[in-house]
Amino acid sequence: WQLVESGGGLVQPGGSLSLSCSTSEFTLEYFAIAWFRQAPGKEREAVSCISDNGLRSTYTDSVKGRFTISRDGAANTVYLQMNQLEREDTAVYYCAAAAACGMDYSAHGHWGQGTQVTVSS
Repeated sequence: WQLVESGGGLVQPGGSLSLSCSTSEFTLEYFAIAWFRQAPGKEREAVSCISDNGLRSTYTDSVKGRFTISRDGAANTVYLQMNQLEREDTAVYYCAAAAACGMDYSAHGHWGQGTQVTVSS
């Protein structure tokens, strides 16, 4: 099964976007869900992660205080609320499943196709 991301788009610096990550093929409650991003010419980097029970979340330093990850079990969806967006946030954003937050990149699976976020005036 594969995760599906949505919610990307073009936004001005300082604006907001909310990304969604879901699947209709499997319940997400058994997995930690992580958001990654990949900017042109750069390696894919971990952005945020939320534990399977939603009680623990992590953020890379550059998004702390601006991004918030959450999950809705009834909707089988994980969200990434992105506020105060900066040009440096421009990237393709992917979600992936893992047994727990903080695991190596190779331990993540069920990658989505990604959603483009462009921050530009």
